[in-house]
Amino acid sequence: MTTSLITGATSGLGAAFARRLAADGHRLVLVARDEDRLARGAKELGARYNSSVETLSADLATEAGIAAVEARLGDPARRVHVLVNSAGFGIRGSFLDAPVTDEIRLLRVHCEAVLRLTAAAVPSMRERRHGFVINVASTAAFMPRGTYGASKAWVVSFTEGIAQELRGSGVRFLALCPGLTRTEFHDRAGMDSTRVPSWAWLNPHRVVATALRDLARGRTLSIPDPRYKLAVALARHTPTPLLTAATRNYDPKP
Repeated sequence: MTTSLITGATSGLGAAFARRLAADGHRLVLVARDEDRLARGAKELGARYNSSVETLSADLATEAGIAAVEARLGDPARRVHVLVNSAGFGIRGSFLDAPVTDEIRLLRVHCEAVLRLTAAAVPSMRERRHGFVINVASTAAFMPRGTYGASKAWVVSFTEGIAQELRGSGVRFLALCPGLTRTEFHDRAGMDSTRVPSWAWLNPHRVVATALRDLARGRTLSIPDPRYKLAVALARHTPTPLLTAATRNYDPKP
């Protein structure tokens, strides 16, 4: 039976991935900081889908948290076949408004944790010539959006780079770049989402379905929804000053 480890598994896209993979018959390893929410999520998924659900409480903004998940991924007696790096958060305000310590925490969760957990999971996948890694990025990766956008741009570049390096190994990689998605993300970051029109929001379960479909097709980049595909295409060909002005009031975070 396939085992999937999902970070950020108690909310947002992480929770949506957990539900979908449980429905597909996967054993789950749910990783998040909140032990109570982990326990509730595991109980719900186990009852609804008759799934085997393991939980691991870990804060990926800390060395201890990353190391704990690395150890689980590297356990030869309990192989992980699918890794979903979905943990993440946003910071309210512009660069100089936020404490540098918060910016560093963000980089640790979005970049260092993704790198280290991928490095911990892939060797056994390559040995078996089968495995999947999904790294949740954002359409913010293609827009000048401060540290958040820069971190997601790194996730996209990292994922596409290792996909090329390990082509033919049996391990597949996908960078998932959703736009605005109906999750707890903005509320938890204290961001005002009321100005965003209803048509701009994506459904998290549809985002996950698109990601898994693109992964099965061998793609390394998934941008759910034609509207956001168009936005990214335009962003790639728009001069930075114009793009900055056009996106000043837009936070394309999942």
